[in-house]
Amino acid sequence: MQSIYGYTEDMLKKYLTDMGQKPFRATQLIEWIYRHKISSFDEITNMKKDFILKLKEDFSIDTLECVTNQKSSDGTQKFLFRLSDGNLIETVLMCHDYGYSVCVTTQVGCNMGCQFCASGMKKKLRNLEAHEIVLQVLTVSKLADVRVSHVVVMGIGEPFDNYDNVISFLKIINNPLGLEIGARHITVSTCGLVEKIYEYAEFDLQVNLAISLHAPNNETRNQIMPINKAYPIEELIKAIRYYIEKTNRRVTIEYILLQGLNDTKSHANELCDLLHGLNVYVNLIPYNEVIEKPYKRSKKEDMVTFFDILKKRRINVQLRREQGGDIDAACGQLRSKHMNK
Repeated sequence: MQSIYGYTEDMLKKYLTDMGQKPFRATQLIEWIYRHKISSFDEITNMKKDFILKLKEDFSIDTLECVTNQKSSDGTQKFLFRLSDGNLIETVLMCHDYGYSVCVTTQVGCNMGCQFCASGMKKKLRNLEAHEIVLQVLTVSKLADVRVSHVVVMGIGEPFDNYDNVISFLKIINNPLGLEIGARHITVSTCGLVEKIYEYAEFDLQVNLAISLHAPNNETRNQIMPINKAYPIEELIKAIRYYIEKTNRRVTIEYILLQGLNDTKSHANELCDLLHGLNVYVNLIPYNEVIEKPYKRSKKEDMVTFFDILKKRRINVQLRREQGGDIDAACGQLRSKHMNK
């Protein structure tokens, strides 16, 4: 039995036509699932009973179990969910002046091995199915009683290492009949799976792309991001340039500032040289320290100096406002702590 939350509109239309139903039933079904938020197919009132019985035979309406919920003084909430097979994942709700955003997880664990990241301390067990990613948005919205307007695919795991399920997820939450989250309000982050960046450039939704760069040269990036040994910075920048030219969209460059490792004036100038001429936006991120890791957050004055250098050299840049600093804010930290117990 398949989860109804894992079906895109096109998949539902095929299912319905294969069983002799009219394609418009897909529209009705999506509205019942996402607008009326039904918990049982029996709640549907404009479809025949034999058809509803067929739906009940073929589909399930799943839920996520909330194991714990941490609440920050700034409004950020981190949820630890248990999947149907017992595995644990994290999802984060953030409050902004423009609305609420949810950061979703795409894998149980992660194999990318970024040295500063808590997610990689637990190796990947499996990919999440599309419905398990959709359910994170739905469940957080329900538990927090908020309308989610933005989604970032930056939780545990590498989204492009689970490409097909992530693409289905994007189509489902973007559907105007369903959750109706605008494509430009959705951002997918990758640490640099180059061939998938080229593939993503052909994707027909205007969903944003973010690159977890975190270093301006191969020597530094090799130390903290093993993926760079497979896809060096030169190849990554070439793929970013192709994506920008193909889509005419700006790319966000994520850069976590680590004390003494990638936060000097020299690093800032190297980053400016690397990104010169590209339509990018640099997001400088204060590091959420992880007890098991040796890395420290950059000093405030060094963050400001780094920011000023980029600004003076005409790089679009912001220093991200810290959120969730008083809870297990680092990605994967809450899950790892719970599993270690």
